[in-house]
Amino acid sequence: MHSRGRNSIEFKVTGRHALFTDPLTRMGGEKFSYQSPTYEALKGIVKSIYWKPSIVWVIDEVRVMRRIRTQTKGTKPMKFGGGNTLAIYTFLTDVEYQVRAHFEWNEYRTELAADRLEGKHYSIALRMVERGGRQDIFLGTRDCQGYVEPCEFGSGSGVWDGVGQLDFGLMFHGFDYPDETGGNKLQARFWRQVMTDGVIHFDRPEECKIRKFVRTMSVKHFATESNLRGAAEEAVHLENLQ
Repeated sequence: MHSRGRNSIEFKVTGRHALFTDPLTRMGGEKFSYQSPTYEALKGIVKSIYWKPSIVWVIDEVRVMRRIRTQTKGTKPMKFGGGNTLAIYTFLTDVEYQVRAHFEWNEYRTELAADRLEGKHYSIALRMVERGGRQDIFLGTRDCQGYVEPCEFGSGSGVWDGVGQLDFGLMFHGFDYPDETGGNKLQARFWRQVMTDGVIHFDRPEECKIRKFVRTMSVKHFATESNLRGAAEEAVHLENLQ
């Protein structure tokens, strides 16, 4: 078992299918899933559980609980110009993961310094884990519905326990968004993903050495007086719903 760190949440996410798309397979309209979840996909799940622009979620580790199985299906995705096209997607099937993540302050959101109420944010995050998330949970894409529930990271037996190291090679890690880096560039990060006894310990975003520029991007501004409900107000709102 592991001890829980500061502002850390632990949960289990399951689903019938998952699609953590390998960027190299996007050409031609076909998609093929990585064998394990990416940092960015897990961050998206955590942000669906709870998120405010004053915090940044950091994914610490994920534990793969079930065998890695794939299923290829014909789909009819929407075309940008209207109508449908035919494509072949290769999904992961019958997935279950244990996830540990923690939040830190977004130091580039100085206008939201008053919303850095650690206890409030943490309490709401734990409550949202208990409720299965605040928004719909997706495993890589909207086609793959996920379900979240609390768990103790490392509990139970997994099929990869004691198996040793499995190297997935160079994989997409995540995106550097301007509101989290202080710049005006959207960049993609890559790293070598390794699983040991079923557990993947993620490098922090700033530790990733390989990056690719995607495009310039501006930062959306938030203010508690106009377009943001702060943690204190959020806590009161949740209490009133009970």
